[in-house]
Amino acid sequence: MHVPDGFIDAPTSVATGAVAAAAVAVSLRGARRELDERTAPLAGLVAAFIFAVQMLNFPVAAGTSGHLLGGALAAILVGPYTGVLCVSVVLLMQGILFADGGLTALGVNITNMAVVTTVVAYALFRPLVKLLPRTRRSVTIASFVAALVSVPASALVFTLMYAVGGTTDVSIGKVAGAMVGVHLLIGIGEAAITALTVGAVIAVRPDLVYGARGLRQRLQLRVNGALVDAPAPDEARDGARTAPVAARTSRRALWISGLVTSLVLAGFVSFYASANPDGLEKVAADHGIDKKAEEHDYADSPLADYGVKDVDDARLSGGLAGVIGVGVTVAAGTGVFWAVRRRRSADDVSPVSTSV
Repeated sequence: MHVPDGFIDAPTSVATGAVAAAAVAVSLRGARRELDERTAPLAGLVAAFIFAVQMLNFPVAAGTSGHLLGGALAAILVGPYTGVLCVSVVLLMQGILFADGGLTALGVNITNMAVVTTVVAYALFRPLVKLLPRTRRSVTIASFVAALVSVPASALVFTLMYAVGGTTDVSIGKVAGAMVGVHLLIGIGEAAITALTVGAVIAVRPDLVYGARGLRQRLQLRVNGALVDAPAPDEARDGARTAPVAARTSRRALWISGLVTSLVLAGFVSFYASANPDGLEKVAADHGIDKKAEEHDYADSPLADYGVKDVDDARLSGGLAGVIGVGVTVAAGTGVFWAVRRRRSADDVSPVSTSV
């Protein structure tokens, strides 16, 4: 749902840019509470994974495809504030390096794809998790429902933006019906990808899934007829020294496997993605809202349209572009989140005053 330049007029683009900037500023502050030394590297990896999976357009209807938006996935894995930042980093990399999504429409895209999807998904996810049994399966089910709803919600918000600042005279009712209808189908794919990914991470490291925190119950032992809490692994005398090392190794293994998966998806699997236009492109062509679309300012960049310039082999060109994109995104995302984490650490240090 990357909106190109020319779809939305300048005043509305400026207004959504202000909304997006405010949302990112709030998210930078909120992410300080969500990120720690364990989750900061994971957040950069989540951004890279979203970038990779967004390259995998899947068919949803005759002549139409869809791709992951990622807001629900990011919010559940690393927290809603950090989730907004994850998707925003992806959109920034795509707009600057790959000419995907207009630069004047960056505020529109961040508002639609990062803010709306994350807020709607997490606002639905949290009460569902509280209502459902406190199990890992419940987290996966809640992830599916939240992701499913977040996509048509984003499509509806885009339609409202177009009603306010669209550059062509079209029937908003027909556009709304088409946008919500096709993105409801895309939402099913989004929900499946989100649930499978969240379920996979929960299976190996449930403690690293932000949306699953607080669901783990402490083991109880019966001692002299009474139930008492068993010591946590890091409290046990024999395991006190080895538990942190094991945890670090597991996080490292998870990070490496996630990065390798992202590289394979972007560098190889993406070649087999659907070539059909995505939901927004299809609706725009069918209803005439793309009549004033403008060419991207970086249309001649070396990585435009997810291909490496001057590399004639399509498979190699797209694969190299995907690998570069994953590398740049994980580097940029990790840098941002480590900076946020360091700022939190600095804020936690209270100044010591002395008097003579």
